[in-house]
Amino acid sequence: MRRRRRAVVILAAADAAELKEIRTLCPHLDAAARHVHDLAEMLHDLRGDQLPDWMERVLADDLPALHSLVSGLRRDFDAVTAGLSTPWSSGQGESHLTRVKLIKHMGYGRANLDRLRQRILLGP
Repeated sequence: MRRRRRAVVILAAADAAELKEIRTLCPHLDAAARHVHDLAEMLHDLRGDQLPDWMERVLADDLPALHSLVSGLRRDFDAVTAGLSTPWSSGQGESHLTRVKLIKHMGYGRANLDRLRQRILLGP
């Protein structure tokens, strides 16, 4: 099991000061940045139990794009919570599926199922 790494972004002093000024002048941008940061920390620290509180905080602000995100998360709330709570990833399976699709498209119109099976199991 791999542990996710946290990306560290270090800004130059002038850039950090400019970003602080921009966020001060634009409360909507500041709120959006806070919400996205909180969601990223939830994902990194596997704290899916905090998702309902995060969603309520987002809905309390006037941020239509994030409201749309919350609506999407609510559609499959249990799966999203599980994804934010467990260290397991479907990345390896998704990678294999993408490879199979590529092989299938490469043989489109020329290869039957037997040929596809052979290419997947035995490689190129």
